[in-house]
Formats: sequence, structure tokens, C-alpha cells
Amino acid sequence: MQRREFLKISLLAPLAGLALPELASGKEASGAEPIADGHPHRFTLSRQAFLLDGKPFQIRSGEMHPIRIPAEYWLHRIRMAKAMGLNTIAVYIMWNAFEQEPGVFDLKTGRRDFAHFIRLCQQEGMWVYLRPGPYVCAEWDFGGLPPYLLRDPNSHVRHKDDAGYMAGVRRYLDAVAPVIKPLMASAGGPILMVQVENEYASFGNDLDYLKLLHAMWKERGIDGPFSISDGLGQIQKQQTYLPGTALGLDGDTDFASAQRIAGEAPVWVGEGYPGWLTHWGDPKLQSADYANTLNELLQQKRSFNLYVVHGGSNFGFGAGANANKDYSNFEPVITSYDYGAPINERGEATAAFHRFRELIARHVAHKIPDIPAPPPAITFDATTPVAHASIWDNLGTPRQVSHPQPNEILLAQDHGMVLYRKRLPAGGTLHIDDVRDYATIFSDGRYLDAISRVRKPGVPDVSQIDVPAGELDVLIDSFGHIGYGQAMADRKGIVGEVRLGELPLEDWSVYGLPLNDAFVASLKPLAGPSRRPGLFFKLNVSLKTPGDTYIDMSGWDKGYVWVNGQLLGRYWHIGPQQRLYCPAPWLKAGENEILVFDMHRVDAAPVRGVTRLAG
Repeated sequence: MQRREFLKISLLAPLAGLALPELASGKEASGAEPIADGHPHRFTLSRQAFLLDGKPFQIRSGEMHPIRIPAEYWLHRIRMAKAMGLNTIAVYIMWNAFEQEPGVFDLKTGRRDFAHFIRLCQQEGMWVYLRPGPYVCAEWDFGGLPPYLLRDPNSHVRHKDDAGYMAGVRRYLDAVAPVIKPLMASAGGPILMVQVENEYASFGNDLDYLKLLHAMWKERGIDGPFSISDGLGQIQKQQTYLPGTALGLDGDTDFASAQRIAGEAPVWVGEGYPGWLTHWGDPKLQSADYANTLNELLQQKRSFNLYVVHGGSNFGFGAGANANKDYSNFEPVITSYDYGAPINERGEATAAFHRFRELIARHVAHKIPDIPAPPPAITFDATTPVAHASIWDNLGTPRQVSHPQPNEILLAQDHGMVLYRKRLPAGGTLHIDDVRDYATIFSDGRYLDAISRVRKPGVPDVSQIDVPAGELDVLIDSFGHIGYGQAMADRKGIVGEVRLGELPLEDWSVYGLPLNDAFVASLKPLAGPSRRPGLFFKLNVSLKTPGDTYIDMSGWDKGYVWVNGQLLGRYWHIGPQQRLYCPAPWLKAGENEILVFDMHRVDAAPVRGVTRLAG
């Protein structure tokens, strides 16, 4: 979960707080720790402690998100967390992964089947801390909210008085609550506790909104116990502690101050950061050092949740973005969600994993399981793809509008690209007030320049362009929607005015280019050579045996990569990520098709498979 940098630093400060009641050993008579065994259990919040079947219980949790992990690897990643000495898996589920169009839900296919993931946790004896939103942040697109909410120009998300938003929330809870209910510990499942919303104090101060969500869960048969998780400073300022819930501290260990807020309810580390997120244009992949803080938590027998123990990948259009509350300082998140986590993107144990495992082993009486081997990795030689199709040959039918409008409102399009086209009778200086998020500008098919919302080294800082008379094309690519803080109306495309000199430009043709599965499957191939940027390139890679690999895109500019029809995500030459993780289950023995769309290149660069994210 995204927190500001000063909170990450605060984790390394000495722990401060009230003395805990002495924890029971947490062992049964056999010496084994209580596990999720399929029998009903009673998990309660009592006298500043967590109780499991009436005995004090330490939650040693690590977070991972099913949507970011190939389903074939779920069991491996759960076993890795168990082998680090954890007893609980924290799980975000993302509303927008299940309901991409209003009322149309999919809770079963591929990585969406969170109930199966939770049952696998139980199979391994692991407990679950469920964080179902409706808002999660998680550096995920729109914080897990469905972007279709942005199609209403008057929408105000995370507000109890917005009828459209709350209708969507009710649909979502109606869909997931019946799945969650039999998985609660009281019903014989592994879920100990359910979080109500997430980090609300970073957004607002309407405690009644949280009370309403809490009531809505209970109305649907989810009796808790419940938690909230937030930054201590934010919750002190906004006064949004939900009475009777466990208070999770995000990036803080001042338990004494937090306990004064929570009263008799338990306070724990809801998010402790063993790594950190990375944005496009950062100088390097981010990391952190959590060993000292973890050691103190273990010594004090404090409950904690490591955010994250394993991050996975922002496959497809999953990566979100951050920005200031006025939408400035836009920072999109890279495709990798490796996060510097103890279990890296493809499931390997890092140096931090071994250090954490050693620390935890000192504080538990049972034997920690052996570390599972990582999935096999493969390489393949550099191969240069060939031009396959042009975006310009696949425009479809335009919408005619007087003024540019955002993708979501005009086209009901949540991701991908959009083309704004207009014929100019005369040249001049082109001003576009608000490009979201990256535009390439053409005149009569000739590339002129690019405009980017991102302000980072290696990105052209262009706000106006001299254009001649002729057919003006503004091709805009979007990153993920902002998912943290108060900038929660991050619509894409052109959201401001377009002027030539001082004259507003009217009467546009607008083409939606969603880059979704249907669009890519129906691409019309090139009829002949093309030197206009906006090309798809294709190559086939022959493999004897599939294995995990990273597709090295370091010779390319900016775009997307598909492997056998699976969208791995975005790449961009400004880095720091230059390689995209491709899991073995998405490859096959024999021929494998790699499709690349690049916004700038007209000549292909080599593509190769390597075994590491970096180095």
C-alpha cells in the first residue's frame, strides 16, 4: 500500500508503546501453532489483544495479491510465505478485477478466483487477513475501484452521499459477501479478520462513511471481527478511527499513541514495509531494510503484516499511479510489483527472506518448513521482430464531438489509447491544456513531437508545439488511474482545452483504441512497409521447454508487450524497469508469439529472454 516516503523511514525508528499482555505460547499441547484446519474457530478482539479460541494469538502476516500472481503459482507463493515463518496471508481483492462493466461479474476465471486462493491458504494451514475494499489503493489502477465510475462526469467516489458510487458498492458487496461468508474462521474457513475500506484518513474525514460500510458487511452476513488500516498522523488529524475495530498502523510503530485512539481494541502493524514501490523514471528499483524493525516486533510479540511479502506483477493494465491532490506530480507505477519484497517477482527467496526467516525462527517453537525451490527459469536468444500492423490502419469509426472529452465519458473506454483528429486550415502554436497521459503529435502523418504528463529525466518537457496546416493527429496513451489520496477523478485522454494560438479548436473526430483482447485479435496486418510511428511488431520464439523468463525491452522506446495473447504490461525506455516478467504457464513448448506495440519506433530492436528483473 502506498505511503509517503517519510513513513517508510519512520519504520526504522525504535518501537514505542504499551507493554503487551504476555502472549500465550500460541502452541497446542503438541507444540504446534494453531493452524487453519477446516474446523470452526473463534477469533476475537479483546483487551488490546487478538484471541484465537480464547488464547492470545500473534498474527505474523505477509501480504500478496492473487490478481498479481499467475494462478498456477499461487500454492508456491503461499508455501514460500509459510517457509519464512509466517502464519497468515493478507489478501487484497480488487473490485475492478471482478466487475469491469456495471453488473457483469467474474469471480472465477484465471487470477480472479480469490476464493480458491484462500482455500489454498487453508490447505497449507495458513490463516487469512482479508482486505476486500471496496477501495484498496495497492498501487493498483484506480485503487481497485472500477473505472466505469468515471463515466459519470459528476461521480464522487468514496462518498456515502454519491448515489451512483454507493449503488456500485452494494453490487460489489452483494457479489463477494456470499463467497467470503463460508470462508470466515467462525464457519471453518481461514479468514480471521476483514478490513473495512482502506486508508480512508488519507482521503477524507467522514466517519459515517466507514460506519455505513461496516453495517453493509454485517447486513450481508459478515460478522467480523473487523479492522481498519491507516497512517497514524492521518487518522489523528481526520479522527476516522472506526470504534471496535483493530487499528492497523501503516508505516508506524508508535503503539502508545495509537492505543489511546483504539481504547481496548488491538493495535498492530497493519502494513510494515520490507520494500517499496517504484515509479517510471525513478533512478533505480526501490527497496528498504526492515530487519531491525521486524526483530523488535518479534521480541515484543507484536502482530504485524509485511506489505508485501511477495508483490508479483501489474499484468495487463493493472498498474496504478500517484499524484498530488491537484493532479500534479503524476507518477505512474511500473509494470513490476517486485517491491523489493522478500519473495521476488518470480518467487525466489531474497537475502531479506533468509534474514527474516532466521529472525522468526528464533521466536517460534515449531520447525519452519523447508524453502520450496523456485520455478525453473529459461533464456532465449535475441531475435528481431518484424513490423506486423499499424495503429493507423485499425482506427475504426470515429465519434464526432465539438470539444475533446475524456475517454471514459465519451467512449466508455477505461484504458488503452485514443486518437483526436482535426484538419487545420492554417498553422500556429498548438497548446493542449491537460494531456493524460502521453501524446504523440502528427501533421499529415508526419511525427512532430511528444507531450508527457510525467516530469522525469529522459522525458521531453513539452507543453506547446508548432504545427503546420493539414490533418492534425493527437494520439494519446494512458497509464493507470491515480489510486491514492484525493485526486480520484483521473480521467484519461484530453481533459482540457486545445488551442491554436489563442483560438480554441472545435469539431474533432475521436477514435477509441482500447488495446483490449478483442482489439488486438482483430488487427488488420500491414499491406506494405510503413515509416509512420505507431506500429505493432511480431516475432515467434521456439522453446523446447517453457520456463519463467523476463522479456528484455531495453532497445525499445515506449509501449506494450503481449506473449501468446497475454498482455504482460507496459515498458518505457526511461526505466528503471527494462524487462517484463513472463511466467512459464503463459509459454508453451514449440512456437510462442510475442507482439510489441511501440509508440515511436519504426525500426525493430532485438528482443531476448533473460532470467532476472535487473542486472
